[in-house]
Amino acid sequence: MSQLAHRIYIYTFVFLVVLATVYLFYRGIPYYSTSEVERFYHPDHDLFKPSGAFGHGLGIIGTLMVLFGVFSYMGRKRYRFLVRLGRLKYWLEFHIFLCSLGPILIMYHTAFKFGGIVSISFWSMVAVVASGVIGRFIYIQIPRTIEGRELSLQEVKEMKTNIGTFIQNSYSLDQESYQAILAATTASPQREGGNLFSRIVHKYFEDGRNIRAVKRILRANKLSGVDVRKVTKLIRDEMALNNRIDRLQTMQQLFKYWHVAHLPFAIIMLIIMVIHVIVTITFGYRWIF
Repeated sequence: MSQLAHRIYIYTFVFLVVLATVYLFYRGIPYYSTSEVERFYHPDHDLFKPSGAFGHGLGIIGTLMVLFGVFSYMGRKRYRFLVRLGRLKYWLEFHIFLCSLGPILIMYHTAFKFGGIVSISFWSMVAVVASGVIGRFIYIQIPRTIEGRELSLQEVKEMKTNIGTFIQNSYSLDQESYQAILAATTASPQREGGNLFSRIVHKYFEDGRNIRAVKRILRANKLSGVDVRKVTKLIRDEMALNNRIDRLQTMQQLFKYWHVAHLPFAIIMLIIMVIHVIVTITFGYRWIF
């Protein structure tokens, strides 16, 4: 998949999630904003209630999305014969799409009424989605190959380029400017103290200040706008790689702990979801068939 095709792939998923959310909110807000006591008399009650044609359909489609998203991604990771069906990173992105849109549909299926044993499944689903967002953040902090394999520390270090030599050979900068740019690019350890999030935020703003300082230096040396953008991009990439190297072991450890937290909620959600479906069918609830 080319870079353009991959962007279209991602933007399509984002568009579909946003479109579905906006449509369901716009279409159902008159009913969902009505108090539970008065909903029975609402003209759309038979349509939007959890057992109604629309509400029930959202639950079925959302459940199928979650189940397919979970088990297809698990299968892609475990079974070798699925390797030919696309890179793991694309399957992960598809998994995230289905497990983002599915819970949204399920939420509207409930008509925002959470009670009984089903509420455990719902809040477990919320915990799974929330932990999934955190897990995605941790995941992208760990450098990987284009196929999605996690890189070792040595492999990441080998990705570093000698940016100082490139700038020195490609542009005519005075020695003071060259040293200032090199100092901004050189990896510096994250500050001690505080939690990981605060250290990441502090480093983010520090890198931003360094980038702005580099831009001023390049412009002072009369580089063209194209060259300024080119060098700035190289420096941003180098800073990002330095930060990943600095946080690699921490992120790898966090990712292991994340699996311990994410999996139990997913299992609870799936078990109660299956029980809910069985009970629904047992009591004779049908959709459009």
